[in-house]
Amino acid sequence: MEIHIRQEIPADHEAVSKLIEKAFEKEELSDQKEHFLVDRLRKSKDFVPELSLVALDGRDVVGHVLLSEIRIKNGEKSCLSLALAPVSVLPEYQGKGIGGRLIREAHEAALALGYKSVVLLGHAEYYPRFGYKTADSFGISMPFKVPKENCMALELVENGLKGVEGKIEYPEAFNV
Repeated sequence: MEIHIRQEIPADHEAVSKLIEKAFEKEELSDQKEHFLVDRLRKSKDFVPELSLVALDGRDVVGHVLLSEIRIKNGEKSCLSLALAPVSVLPEYQGKGIGGRLIREAHEAALALGYKSVVLLGHAEYYPRFGYKTADSFGISMPFKVPKENCMALELVENGLKGVEGKIEYPEAFNV
């Protein structure tokens, strides 16, 4: 198995949608609608095409990651950041490091584009291996109730969240 990672292209959309659906169909903490979220984000102003990546095994799409723009707001003060959502790998490919490769390559692409931070809502045991810390340790909170250990943030550059605190404001695409 030789996995290749590249930017998603429109011809991948149908395969990515099916992949996301399969990846989340048995996930307890999911509403099984992540594929609809990705479709909405692709059509939004917060979509950054360079931050939608696919993992390929030959010609088959076996993984996908998406980072999209969000804001961290505190009163009138607003800071641009990214949300990692979702990371998807076909069940038969899970546990082989593909998700981790997608995440690391998405981080590198975001850094190359000048972004300084990423936030996410996810498994407390998985994401710290990539450098994520609880968002509240940076003074960042979610706009809804969620266990604090599942809300995380990552500085892509040293002090990327220094002086940034407030509530995450997700794009409208997340709110449907």
